[in-house]
Amino acid sequence: MLVTSLRGDPKILPISAARQIASGVASRIQQTGDELSFPETDIAALDQYGLLHAPFPMEVGGEGLALGAAACDKLLHILRALGAGSLPLGRLFEGHVNAVALIGLYGTHEQLAALACRRASSALLAVWNTDDPSAPLRLISDGNGWRLMGRKVLCSGAGFIERPLVTARDESGRILMVMPYLRRGERADLSKWTPTGMQASATGSVDLSNLLVTNAELVGDEEDYHRQPAFSGGAWRFAAVHLGAMEALLDLCREHHLSTRRGAEPHQAARLAQGMTALETARLWVERAAFLAEVRNENAQATVAYVNLARLAVERAALDLIELVQRSIGLASFLRPHPVERITRDLATYLRQPAPDRALVAAAEWVLDCEQTIADLWS
Repeated sequence: MLVTSLRGDPKILPISAARQIASGVASRIQQTGDELSFPETDIAALDQYGLLHAPFPMEVGGEGLALGAAACDKLLHILRALGAGSLPLGRLFEGHVNAVALIGLYGTHEQLAALACRRASSALLAVWNTDDPSAPLRLISDGNGWRLMGRKVLCSGAGFIERPLVTARDESGRILMVMPYLRRGERADLSKWTPTGMQASATGSVDLSNLLVTNAELVGDEEDYHRQPAFSGGAWRFAAVHLGAMEALLDLCREHHLSTRRGAEPHQAARLAQGMTALETARLWVERAAFLAEVRNENAQATVAYVNLARLAVERAALDLIELVQRSIGLASFLRPHPVERITRDLATYLRQPAPDRALVAAAEWVLDCEQTIADLWS
C-alpha cells in the first residue's frame, strides 16, 4: 500500500519509499523480463510517495532536498536506492531533480509553485540541453512571445515528459532556458535509441519547431544554465545513481559466493575484497562531492574541480567493479535473465557521460593554478 505524502516521518520515509520502489522495480523486471518499457508505473509510485514533490523548496511545500547537510544526505540515499533498483528510473529521477534545482536557482517563485502543484500524470520534469547539430534549438521573436525552432537529442523521457527544461539561443545569441508545454507521444522520435543498456529511459530526439512560448515560460537570464558551480557541480547526483547500481552488483556477487560456497577460495575472496575497495572509493568520492556542492559550496572553482574528479573516480571504480563481478560469477553474468547482465549493461551505458577528458583536464588545471598545498585544496 503506497503512502500519499511525506508528512509522517520526513527523516526516514523518503529513503524507505525509494528503497521499496527500487526493490519492486528490480523484482518485476526479473519476473517479467521487461526492461525495455518506460517505467510509468514506477514514476507514478515516486509521485504517490511524494518523491517527485520532495526536491521542491519548502516554501512551495517540498522537502528542499538540495539544501543543508541532512537534506543532501537524504537525497544521496534516494538516488543510490533508485540506482540499485533500476538505472533508467534513477536517471529519470535525477533529471527531475536537476530541473527542479535549476528552476529553484534561476526561476521565479510563481514558476516553482505552478510546477509543484501539477497533477501526478505530468509531474516528472527533465533537462534537455543537447542540440541536434543540424537543427540547434533557437528562440525567434513572435509578436509578444517567442517561437521555438529546432530539435533536441539525447532527451531522456522523450514522448513522456510534458514540461522539459530546454536551452535555446535567441536572435541576439543569448542562451536561455525555456519550459514549453508538450503533449505526450508527440514530437518525439525514439527510433535511433538502440543502445545495449538503458533502453527504458526512452532517450530520443524531440522536434520543438513552431512551439509558441511566452515570457512566463523563460527561466532565468542569459547564460544562467552554464553558470558554475551548478552546471558541473550537479554531476554528483548521477554519480550517486551509479553508486547505487555498484552496491547492487556487489550484493549479487556476494550472494553468488554464498550460494556456491566458493567465497572462501583465495581468488574469489580477493576479488570480493577488491570490489569492496572500489565501491568504498566511489562512495567516499560521491559523499564528499555532494557535501561540497550542496552544503559548503564556498568556492565555485574548487567545487567544480572536485566534482569533476569525483565523476571520473566513480566511473573508474564502476568499470573495475564490473570486471571483478563478471570474473567472479563467470559466463552466467553475461546471460539473460541474470540480473548482473542487465545491471552491468545499463551501468556501462550510463557511465558514458559527456566530455570526460575535458573534466579531467579542467580539474588538473585548477589544481595547478592553486597556491594552497595539496593537503589544503578541499580541507
